[in-house]
Amino acid sequence: MAGVISGHPLDTLRIRLQQPSSSSSFSALKVLRSMASSEGPLALYKGMSAPLASVAFQNAVVFQVYAVLSRAFDSRNGRDPPSYKSVVLGGVGTGALQSLILCPVELIKIQLQLQKQASRGLGPMGLIRRIMEREGVKGMYRGLAVTALRDAPAHGVYFWTYEYTREHLHPGCRQCEENTTTTLTLGKMLVAGGVAGVASWVCCYPLDVLKSRLQGEPAAYTGILHCFRKSVREEGPAVLWRGLGTAVARAFVVNGAIFSAYEVALRCLSSYQGGQSPSPAAE
Repeated sequence: MAGVISGHPLDTLRIRLQQPSSSSSFSALKVLRSMASSEGPLALYKGMSAPLASVAFQNAVVFQVYAVLSRAFDSRNGRDPPSYKSVVLGGVGTGALQSLILCPVELIKIQLQLQKQASRGLGPMGLIRRIMEREGVKGMYRGLAVTALRDAPAHGVYFWTYEYTREHLHPGCRQCEENTTTTLTLGKMLVAGGVAGVASWVCCYPLDVLKSRLQGEPAAYTGILHCFRKSVREEGPAVLWRGLGTAVARAFVVNGAIFSAYEVALRCLSSYQGGQSPSPAAE
């Protein structure tokens, strides 16, 4: 939850930057100044309630599904860590399944983030009611296809990068998960998680721009290809990378914290279940 709170202002800037604009010199600083002057600093936290309410459940599902799938795809001895190939396949499957949870959450979040102060707009529940009344359950899953196309490969890259980076930073740590004397330090966990987050965002970012536009202005586009063609034709290919800097900065901090919390929790639970006092997983 702390990651959502600390990273949400950058997320709001990213969503605003990704929307159609006639300006050729769009920058995060200009958007920040505009929002602060016309909507107030709290505008950076618009839409935070949706991810805040779902983040714990979402992360629990993601890590549990990944653990199951990465083992299911691995044909080796179950006592060995999954191969990197199994890690990628498990990540891809996890990302595809996660999109079913994430799509409605991001739809509400994005539409709230794009509301202007003058319109006052609707709250999360009001927005959900309006969508359900007009479009039914189908309306809550607007953008599901592009969300799955973004998240499936991105999660394959995400988990592979984390496993590879932490093994590079601390050789042998994948083989010694139960030995607390060989665990990663907190700093290395943060770096490995941060690098994984950055890599996953870079590989999928153009699809994220299309997703944000499809969910933010649904009436403007008929589908993914139409959104892509219209955006590139009117604003140039560079539009597909607009806001990447804010996404990368947020990804490093938030995902470093997520993986560190996950690793520490695993080791504390392992120590507790073994009848020992929980010992720190980091130095």
